Amino acid sequence: MAIRERKPLAASTRATVVYRRILVPLVEGGASEQAMAIACHLADEHGASVTAVTVIEVPVELPLDAHMTEEEARAKRTLGEASAIGDLYGVSVLGRALRARAAGEAIVEEAARAGTEIIVLRAPRKPRSTRAVQVFGKTVDYVLKHAPCRVMVAASPPGSC
Repeated sequence: MAIRERKPLAASTRATVVYRRILVPLVEGGASEQAMAIACHLADEHGASVTAVTVIEVPVELPLDAHMTEEEARAKRTLGEASAIGDLYGVSVLGRALRARAAGEAIVEEAARAGTEIIVLRAPRKPRSTRAVQVFGKTVDYVLKHAPCRVMVAASPPGSC
C-alpha cells in the first residue's frame, strides 16, 4: 500500500479574495496614509480601482451646499496626497469630496453607490480607560455596522495617533 502525502487542509481550501473596487475614506493630517498604502497594494496586485473619499461634514444649521472654503481646500489637499500615494504604487486614484451631516453615513452611501467590494480605513483605537463599548470612534463603528461590503480597519495601538 502506497502512502500518499497530504497537503495541509488550510492550504488546499484557502481561496484568494480579489477586490476590483476599493474605497478609502480619508481624514486630514496624514493619518490615512497607512490605509491608502494598503489599498494601493491590494489594487496593484489585482488591477483594482481605488476611490479615495473625504467627507466635509456640514453643520445642521447650514445647507449642504454652503460655502466652506477652508474645508474644501483641506479636502482637495488630502485627495492630492492620496493621489500621490497611488502614483508611488502605479495605481490610479479617483478622488471625491463628499458633503454630508455625518461622515459614516456618507461613506456607506458612497460604497453602495459605487459597488465597492472593500472599504479600507485607518482608525485609532480608544484607550482602554475611556472605552465603554466602542473600540473605535463613531464614524468607524457606523461603517463597520452598516457597510454593504467588507471593511478592513488598519488600527493603531491605543494612544499612538
